[in-house]
Order: sequence, then C-alpha cells, then structure tokens
Amino acid sequence: MDEKLTAEGLTIAPGVIETIVSLTVAQVEGVAQVGSPSLSGSFRSAFSRRSPAQGVLIAAEEGNFIVTVHVQLFYGYKLHDVAEHIRNAVAETLEGQVGITISTVDVYVDGIQFPE
Repeated sequence: MDEKLTAEGLTIAPGVIETIVSLTVAQVEGVAQVGSPSLSGSFRSAFSRRSPAQGVLIAAEEGNFIVTVHVQLFYGYKLHDVAEHIRNAVAETLEGQVGITISTVDVYVDGIQFPE
C-alpha cells in the first residue's frame, strides 16, 4: 500500500486507519483477538520499516477502499453474525470518523478461542 491514503482532499497515513479499524473490531462482541498468532506477523514487523496494526490491511483500488481483517473469535458465537457485525462496525466507524466510504470489508476468522 502507498505511504498515504487520499480521500476527498484529505491525506491520511494508512496506519491511522488500521488503528481505527483494529480498535473498532476489538470492541465487537465475540471477537477474542484482532489478528492471528503466527510467526509471519512477527517476522513482518521485524523486517518492515513500519508496523501496521496486526491483522488489518487497507487497500485502495480505483477510488474504492477495501479493508481486510483477520480475527479470532470466542467459542459459542455464530461466525456469520460476528463477521456481519464487524463489517457494519468498520464501515460505520470509517465513514463517521474519517469520511471515507468502504466498498468491501473482508473478514477472515483465523481461529476460535475456547474458555479455559
């Protein structure tokens, strides 16, 4: 992704949007963790000059903004319902706080956390 996002005359660092998305998703009921515990994330942050919010990617293609979120959910929640709540929360938050319309929010459930 480019070093900056431009939407309606406003230039924003992608890390800002990634942080907003990460905080929004973490507040959705049923979400145990944003991102997935893997070595690839550790290696990526070790070798990257900027460290994006783990589990959140932002892409801009032809004026459309696409958000990809990787999450782990708590056991007992309906995956489809939680994913739909994540999509709605991300779209509403970015529209309200940043003023950009998101064309797609892709949610990947990378794992389930069970109660101990």
